[in-house]
Amino acid sequence: MNVLFKRWTGAALTVLLLHAGIVSAKINEVPLSALQPDPAHRQATLIITKVVDRFHYRKVPLDDALSSEILDRYLRSLDPNRSFFTAADVAEFKRYDTTLDDALRRADLRPAFDIFKRFRSRVDQRVAKALSLLDADKFDFSLNERYEFNREKAAWVRDDAELDDLWRRRVKNDILSLRLAGKKEADIVPTLRKRYQGVKRRVHQFNSDDVYQFFINAYTLNIEPHTSYMSPRSSENFDISMRLSLQGIGAVLRSENEYTLIQNTVPGGPAGNSGQLKSGDRIVGVAQGAAGEMEDVIGWRLQDVVDLIRGPKDSVVRLNIVSKKDGPDGVPHEVKLVRDEIKLEDQAAKGKVVDDLPGLNGRRIGVIEIPAFYRDFRGQSSGDPDFRSTTRDVRAILADLQKQGVDGIVIDLRQNGGGALTEATELTGLFIDQGPVVQVRDADGNVDVERDPDPQQVYTGPLAVLVDRNSASASEIFAGAIQDYKRGLILGEPTYGKGTVQTLVDLSRFVRTDHDLGRLRLTMAQFFRINGGSTQHRGVMPDIVFPTVRGAADHGERSLEKALPWAAIAPVNHQVNHLAAVAGLREMHDRRISHDPGFRFLNEQEQAFADAEARNTISLREDVRRQEWQAREDEQLARLNRLRAFRGLSPLKSLLDEDEAAAQADMDEAGINRIMLDESVRILADYINAGTPLTAQAR
Repeated sequence: MNVLFKRWTGAALTVLLLHAGIVSAKINEVPLSALQPDPAHRQATLIITKVVDRFHYRKVPLDDALSSEILDRYLRSLDPNRSFFTAADVAEFKRYDTTLDDALRRADLRPAFDIFKRFRSRVDQRVAKALSLLDADKFDFSLNERYEFNREKAAWVRDDAELDDLWRRRVKNDILSLRLAGKKEADIVPTLRKRYQGVKRRVHQFNSDDVYQFFINAYTLNIEPHTSYMSPRSSENFDISMRLSLQGIGAVLRSENEYTLIQNTVPGGPAGNSGQLKSGDRIVGVAQGAAGEMEDVIGWRLQDVVDLIRGPKDSVVRLNIVSKKDGPDGVPHEVKLVRDEIKLEDQAAKGKVVDDLPGLNGRRIGVIEIPAFYRDFRGQSSGDPDFRSTTRDVRAILADLQKQGVDGIVIDLRQNGGGALTEATELTGLFIDQGPVVQVRDADGNVDVERDPDPQQVYTGPLAVLVDRNSASASEIFAGAIQDYKRGLILGEPTYGKGTVQTLVDLSRFVRTDHDLGRLRLTMAQFFRINGGSTQHRGVMPDIVFPTVRGAADHGERSLEKALPWAAIAPVNHQVNHLAAVAGLREMHDRRISHDPGFRFLNEQEQAFADAEARNTISLREDVRRQEWQAREDEQLARLNRLRAFRGLSPLKSLLDEDEAAAQADMDEAGINRIMLDESVRILADYINAGTPLTAQAR
């Protein structure tokens, strides 16, 4: 088994796979008779169940209890918004409730294919109903009706009559949404007709490999959320993404119900550099070039949306975006991006000196932004003495900042999703004398300790590390080690909580076959801090937590089903420094931000996000819907203009006016991204002014 964790933390694999956006071949409609399990699927099933049982970090018995969960997840994967199956369908499927475990052991995949065929027939029925409703065009938008757009936790509808009413409201909502978005009346019905027909066409394009992948992942994801099967086609796409330069917009996408959501943007990519795309935003349309027709992508498969977005370097793609803050009923706005290659230097560490903030009392604070933990393994293996790496770049930046006479340094790890484990270990070594950095425990309980390989401590002065909810994996290893050594202050939000290690298992290696059986991404180890606690689930809790923590409470690993819980093992001996009393620093921080317009803006923005996510229904009355949308726009504009006034900027007349376009070009004219960083610089200055020396003691 190829143990990739010696080189990469687990988060990096997912990021590379998703934002590469490999283009797949166009798929023709698959006849219903062709949807049958084949011998390769049965072989893969027997291998997967044995590999999971023997090598997975979490031991979960394949029994009746798991069988019931597999059935539930499989139905949710096919119909996440409960808009196609009825309660009668689900009751009929209950005959598999306690038998799927036995079927998996026998590699009997007929239940999975039978359920999928029923799903395909239900899609055909619903699309036919939607098209008939469009043809009838009898909707009264003055009635006080509501549409439940988020039905993930709703009960299955009882029968076809109730499902008909659900779809009547859905079609009515779709018409109203396009009308509110400014779509011409003559174009609304053709747009929706194409959308609904596209739903049917895409479901008819699923082949037996796709069905098998849906089903087997209903099993693996019930073990743990980072264990999943990749079909031969998915595996091929993954290989291409690992070989080629990454070209596209630089965004990690995921599917939720019928929407494509932005999970996060990649530092240095067009999406991140634009400042116009945020985590949780919905992509509802994609267009090619400066004048290409906008393709409605609601209801599309994730891979098909990725295929549209990806393209050659320097080409233009336009996205129709519904902001997270507005919820699904928000009015889309267009974002224009120029595709580019995501280069190593775009993700490289960068340094600067901050000395002009009020309250620094003459202190000069160095800031090092680290977007990713990168290492040019190819350059290293070829003998290039100047190969790029995070540690090498930060070492040079530290030397430069110290020459400039900085009094302390802030390491900014916000939005850093991880990368090379060796870099997390070696980077920690720049700030400590020597010792352990992280522990790795495998499925058999064996513990390996990763240590600082270089006894030289490059920087010994005051240090702070800024993290947020998207600081994951290698970022958490570094921040956790700095905290355990009491080497510096950890500031910001609780981190993502990704503390597991994955490897790729080639299933074909277990049998003599000419068939490609695909690969299994398997969780086979867990990270533990040197204090014995895991970075898994809880993440790293900052010494001083910023008030935006409300938005991070249900984020990251904590939000994933079947995520491994926090755990602890024995600590390892290490040197512990003395830090100034954090309580006093926290009091100064609290007093300062209590009247800070920047943090007021962040807190109000978090509340707007929370309010949008809490809504499950929307009005189908047009005047009410317009009023609700306008109220949200007015509130957002008022929030932004309060912050702009604090920055000495002129107010915007609207969120879409020319002034905002100019601000977009500057990416962050209002200084939203500086709010947390500026406060971190001030906290470190407070710490330096407290004058507590750094000394070490054995532990």
